[in-house]
Amino acid sequence: MFFAPFKDENNRPAGVMVLIQDITEHVRLDNMRKEFVADVSHELKTPLTSILGYSETLATSEYDKELQTKFLNVISSEAVRMTKLVNDLLTLSKYDNKKTNTEKTEFDLGELVKQAQENLQIEMDKKHQKVECFVTANVPNVYADRDGIERVVLNILSNSIKYTGEGGTIKIYVGFVYNDAYIKVIDNGIGIPEEDLNKIFERFYRVDKARTREMGGTGLGLSIAKEILDQNNGRIDIKSKVHEGTEVVITIPTKSK
Repeated sequence: MFFAPFKDENNRPAGVMVLIQDITEHVRLDNMRKEFVADVSHELKTPLTSILGYSETLATSEYDKELQTKFLNVISSEAVRMTKLVNDLLTLSKYDNKKTNTEKTEFDLGELVKQAQENLQIEMDKKHQKVECFVTANVPNVYADRDGIERVVLNILSNSIKYTGEGGTIKIYVGFVYNDAYIKVIDNGIGIPEEDLNKIFERFYRVDKARTREMGGTGLGLSIAKEILDQNNGRIDIKSKVHEGTEVVITIPTKSK
């Protein structure tokens, strides 16, 4: 609240002007920034602590070659995770500041999905998962940032692979409704609790923090996916039930929209 006295034409006090400013949004954004900085600090501290600890151990003690190799593998793994986290943070920062140099082009969504599946086939084979891909005939080309959409698809498929058990099933559908093409990914994995579904796009939010870290996740994948789709006039919807599986639907405008 701001008070500003004013005078009449004869330079005599005539009243006070009161300016009231709603700072609710400002406070909310400030709190979000503080929380984000705290989260980033925590996420970076964890791998750094491991790297420092194992490095000091190797430097100050003598171990056999097998144990040295084990320690070095841990250091390498933590360094890779930290690099991925920093890259994800840089990506989010670019989207937040509208500094992404995205170039929208026309492309075949079905071909992109098949390529993404091929790129992840080794990971699927390791877990003996059954993957089926169905592409509807005559799906119109989409008009979007191809690299960004590819990143979204790879993230969604990677999540399905990670959280679906040995011998599980993943089904991928590509089709279109009206002026939108869609990708639907259905798995019979561990699922997401109902109370967590409205939080999964929050930055650093994890349903199971220990499990996500163990699998190399940063807690930013879905946040980035949503940012990319928002900037391409698309959307992402997720349904899930614990112990039954998850369904993710991505919609992207076709060129005719």
